[in-house]
Amino acid sequence: MREDKPTYCRICEPLCGMIATVEDDKLIALRPDKEHPLSKGFACPKGIAFTEIVNDPDRVRHPLRRRSDGGFDQISWETALGEIGERLVDVQRRHGSKSIGWYFGNPATFSTGHTLWTGVFMSLLGTQHVYSAGSQDVNNRFVASHFLYGNPVAAPIPDINRVDYLLVIGANPIVSHGSVMSSPRIRDGLRAITKRGGTVTVLDPRHTETAREFDWLPITPDTDALFLLSLLHVMFDDGLADETFLRKRTRGLDEWKSIVAQYPPEETAAHTDIPAERVREIAHAFVTTERAAVYGRIGTSLGRTGTLTTALLDMVNLVAGNLDVVGGSMFGDLGIPGQRLGVAALQRISSFAYAGRRSRVGDLPQVLGTAPASVMAKEITTGGAGQLRALFVSAGNPVLSVPNGDELRSALDELDLMVSLDIYRNETNAHADYILPATTMYERSDFLLPFQMLFTTPFKQATEAVIPPQGEAREEWTVINELIAVLARRNPLIGLMHAGNVVSKRLGIPTTPRRVSDLVVRIGMGGNRFGLRRGGLTYRRLVEDHPHGVVVADNLAPGQLSKIITFRDRKIRLDAPELLAELDRIQPSVLPEFPLRLIGMREIRSENSWQHNAPLLLRGGRKHAARMHSRDAAERGIAEGELVTVASRHGRISLPVMLTDDIKPGVVAIPHGWGHNGSGGWTQANAAAGNELGSGGANVNALISSDPADLERLAGMANMTGVPIEVTGIKQERSAADQEAGGVSTASIM
Repeated sequence: MREDKPTYCRICEPLCGMIATVEDDKLIALRPDKEHPLSKGFACPKGIAFTEIVNDPDRVRHPLRRRSDGGFDQISWETALGEIGERLVDVQRRHGSKSIGWYFGNPATFSTGHTLWTGVFMSLLGTQHVYSAGSQDVNNRFVASHFLYGNPVAAPIPDINRVDYLLVIGANPIVSHGSVMSSPRIRDGLRAITKRGGTVTVLDPRHTETAREFDWLPITPDTDALFLLSLLHVMFDDGLADETFLRKRTRGLDEWKSIVAQYPPEETAAHTDIPAERVREIAHAFVTTERAAVYGRIGTSLGRTGTLTTALLDMVNLVAGNLDVVGGSMFGDLGIPGQRLGVAALQRISSFAYAGRRSRVGDLPQVLGTAPASVMAKEITTGGAGQLRALFVSAGNPVLSVPNGDELRSALDELDLMVSLDIYRNETNAHADYILPATTMYERSDFLLPFQMLFTTPFKQATEAVIPPQGEAREEWTVINELIAVLARRNPLIGLMHAGNVVSKRLGIPTTPRRVSDLVVRIGMGGNRFGLRRGGLTYRRLVEDHPHGVVVADNLAPGQLSKIITFRDRKIRLDAPELLAELDRIQPSVLPEFPLRLIGMREIRSENSWQHNAPLLLRGGRKHAARMHSRDAAERGIAEGELVTVASRHGRISLPVMLTDDIKPGVVAIPHGWGHNGSGGWTQANAAAGNELGSGGANVNALISSDPADLERLAGMANMTGVPIEVTGIKQERSAADQEAGGVSTASIM
């Protein structure tokens, strides 16, 4: 029987409503849900194409064990878990719990059970080897919030529904659909600003899909901090800031006034390439417009001082009077009683506190319980106490997503045990001893806890699985429960967790992600408070009575800072010494041999490294290519479509080039997530972007440093934007090499 089931997409933050057509327990098709209160019939190509991923013949559907020749054999779950358990216990016995690690990729964030069970298990294990994609993406948002508010999970988001002046820096929401912000139909939301007479200005080195629809202001990569400092300079120097208000709400105001006095726009313009008069115009408009907000994302996160830049975004909103107010940059509210005290208590637990643990290699801080993934390879190869000997990788492909993937690729073979939980074979788990099949998002129920405070319109939706697990796929949290049982006798804390699992199961109330989610729904905004609020929400009511989701408040509420700041004086801390020290690093470096600057870019039909196997997303002869300004190409004798070598201080890659005037001269943009090398069964991914140098595209992260000295100090994030590079045509390289070889030969004869 064919049936349509409401659910929602869990690829990225908007969580758009979807209708899944199911027949005989098979997913037949996905289409946008017209009855979804927020997405209203919108979904991007990635969401619609997910049917091809669920049903992909290349998908891993059974446990696999690697042979000595590098191939894989299918085995049973019983055999896989038995052998993994024995080897894990052996590693723990010989090297201790701190030799065991876990890396989880971006998709894990969109699975409540996956995230919670991994975090709790590794915390109880007591290991510092927990890694995530966050150190290539978002961790400095958490660190900036820690320093400013004492609360790492406080993330201000623009009040899209009511803002009249929106300044977007280093973000492309029309393609990303909003990041660290859940706002379905974001294109409509942005267009609505201009329709009501407002302004959207986009600062970006590239004329992005978002910038093309609004006001584009090109900026030199990795100079966002200087631009923001110059805005603050104008606000204070021209008397635009309400200093009486600021003194009541902040600490360290006078120190920051003296700092920003050193950054007039006339001086920063030499670095940012934004004229001083334009900076002054923006500063005045930003303060005098009643409802204004600045929003920055990936481009502001991946520079040399990403934490400072992220903090400066909040400071600009604050000084302009636009933080925590209607139409400005606002905070979501879980609506849970005592949430401020809960966050403060969590901060006292060393495994979650900022810098509660530090990496062995590089002495870098952990962020929300995770260490910088860039040092993972060195943690494997560097001997001594706490050396990483066993690694679990779930929903991730770090060989393609962390800097210097070749270093990690080699290091993985030195592990005593590597286990992957994934839906595909990939470049990372080609080195795994075992690959365990995981469910896709449509094979599990979910209520996504991490995104409840990021909706620009407060909203809740839960979903049941629309199809059963395909093949022998299992949810990651169930596999973690098996690991907990294996290690229960060797670790007291894990033993307690295992005992709790056993008791709750015997009582008929097993601990599951759904039960945890139901608790949060009941006590949060709109919840039934366990019967105290008549008609309030529970998980079951969300699924049965509101299958398309439900809006729980018309808009974000102002005045949240009192609930968010955990410092005793309830003031925003501007004078954290760690942030002030970062000012020494904001001047861009100049390397004459690498005159161009590398930036990343998102593609509308791509999601990191794991959606390149869907035929629908690869239509049109799609190629992985660098984007380069036509003037820069002409200066180097490079033609459209030509193969080029891109070199940095850290590596070299080769790929075709696309010439465009939609990018700032001196800047080269390369999409991330490519570099498939024939591993596993990625039939489409390995064939995509093929050229004479090999298939699967080029891994841009080969140009990025994994040296701890080159990582951002406060969040341990890799520097992936504004990287100095040079581009050379392959033909020119070969011609020069031939001439050099001929010259040497002639000289030898003479």
